Amino acid sequence: MSGTESDALLGPADVRELAAALGVRPTKQRGQNFVIDANTVRKIVRTAGVGPDDTVVEVGPGLGSLTLALLEAAAHVTAIEIDDVLAAALPATVAARLPGRADHFDLVHSDAMAVTELPGPPPTALVANLPYNVAVPVLLHMLATFPGIERTLVMVQSEVADRLAAGPGNKVYGVPSVKANWYADVKRAGAIGRSVFWPAPNVDSGLVALVRRDPPRTSASRQEVFAVVDAAFAQRRKTLRAALAGWAGSAAAAESALVAAGVSPQARGEALTVEEFAAVAEHKPQPQS
Repeated sequence: MSGTESDALLGPADVRELAAALGVRPTKQRGQNFVIDANTVRKIVRTAGVGPDDTVVEVGPGLGSLTLALLEAAAHVTAIEIDDVLAAALPATVAARLPGRADHFDLVHSDAMAVTELPGPPPTALVANLPYNVAVPVLLHMLATFPGIERTLVMVQSEVADRLAAGPGNKVYGVPSVKANWYADVKRAGAIGRSVFWPAPNVDSGLVALVRRDPPRTSASRQEVFAVVDAAFAQRRKTLRAALAGWAGSAAAAESALVAAGVSPQARGEALTVEEFAAVAEHKPQPQS
């Protein structure tokens, strides 16, 4: 990387100057913590495997720390920003710091949860520092809405990273783990210290890497499978026979669906793989007319 390229990235003084010029104070409500360390954003781009053939979508770009590093590596970057002031400022930051790449950048001023289409070529990668209060729903929405996203790397609260990457039998395995696993192979991809953020959060952060794969082969729809997952973990201490009684219509009906799917009615949700949840969904009893 040439000196001029790396000079484009934001350091601590740049971030504070930009924020001051815009009158921006990071808000807890939006979970805003801006990355102020250029080496961290380089590490994120490298870990994400972003290259010159990629179209990257970034959610919550903030002041543009990660955006600039992505633009240096990718063919195109589309950033989705909900904040009015940040959304208005970002194109100017890109134009000032990476003028040669400005026409490879698009900004969508919107809530990521409401986005169903993006300008430019369809995204092949999702890379984002996600606000911890909306990280899981935003991640799942983007994976469901943009099937061309092959690789994802998100920075989230460490606890959320553990949950997303957990496997069956792990005590933090739950709804986010199973649903993320519907779309992708999921793993922890590193830890991020608190000092690289401004303001420094009072929680640690972690990177989660997701590589898209085909969902389980099943005759049930994704919505039907996710309904079983939600029911199983709504009362996670209960056996599946009891936890799925509402979903199936009765405990007896739940038991027959579980047995038909090859799952023990005495098991708990945390023991099941996404494939097993799909098998249970296939055997949902039909209501008696």
